[in-house]
Amino acid sequence: MSKPRTRIAGTGKAVPSKVLTNDDLAKTVETSDEWINARTGIRERRILEEGRTTSDLAAEAGLAACATAEIDPKELDCIICATISPDMPMPAVAVTVQQKMGATCAAFDISAACAGFLYGMTIADGLIAGGGFKKVLVVGVEILSRVVDWTDRNTCVLFGDGAGAAVLVPSTDERGILSTHLFADGAGVPMLNIPGGGSAEPTTLRTVEAKRHLVKMQGKAVFTNAVKNISRASQIALEANGLEPKDIDVVVAHQANLRILEAVAERVNIPIAKFYLNIMRYGNTSSASIPIALDEATREGRIKPGDLLLLTALGAGLSWGSAVVRF
Repeated sequence: MSKPRTRIAGTGKAVPSKVLTNDDLAKTVETSDEWINARTGIRERRILEEGRTTSDLAAEAGLAACATAEIDPKELDCIICATISPDMPMPAVAVTVQQKMGATCAAFDISAACAGFLYGMTIADGLIAGGGFKKVLVVGVEILSRVVDWTDRNTCVLFGDGAGAAVLVPSTDERGILSTHLFADGAGVPMLNIPGGGSAEPTTLRTVEAKRHLVKMQGKAVFTNAVKNISRASQIALEANGLEPKDIDVVVAHQANLRILEAVAERVNIPIAKFYLNIMRYGNTSSASIPIALDEATREGRIKPGDLLLLTALGAGLSWGSAVVRF
């Protein structure tokens, strides 16, 4: 007997009002709108205002998702927050989000960087399939503006802030998560990481002066692995469900780099026109990327009930994954 499906009952997003354009960046680092756009497809990104935190944005997105799902936050059984930029190392930002949303449920964080929302969605699917949970909120949220080196043009041009969320519930029809597929390879740790601030390099004056608490990335290696692994994960998801590329209505992929997505589209044989794209407005928001895109595509009517979606992402770890969802 197959397990009951879990469907997405509602989505929400929260993005800061402050916009940082490529032209703005060109005033502080050696770059240009033409240089950034040609290599990434990014035109602008959002930056969280001083005084606001990861949990503020996550709670806002979570409340929006609950409103769309037409449920009270107090009805939630669990909140899962995917992030690598929490309010503080301890406790989990999810418990602060719970408090700010007025919920009373279990709450915990996961860390899978850009693949975080897919990992969280998979966990929520398992919790609901087990029968003990009926309404689970999965939030992807990042305030990357506070962990990037704003003097490094190779990384600071890529990232932005934002939060996206989805409420998952048991399905009563054919809609829902058809399958999820998760992967990781720890050999990729040197390619994308924040080396300082943990037990390997506890925070000291020396580590801060050396900017070890900020994002370090080997751009070419990440690009190559992203194209290869996202493509293969997408193919695995299709094969697992007996689907052809033409069967997919919309691809909601992690918005890291437009050139990556174009290469994936070619390898998987799904036209780039089927990919929902908002990278030009937000840049790379890591774990928030997929849920923000999911919410926007739904509200714009790009995604309609019954559509077959392919979700896929790769991030630090390296961690990556894919999912097929009947929306």
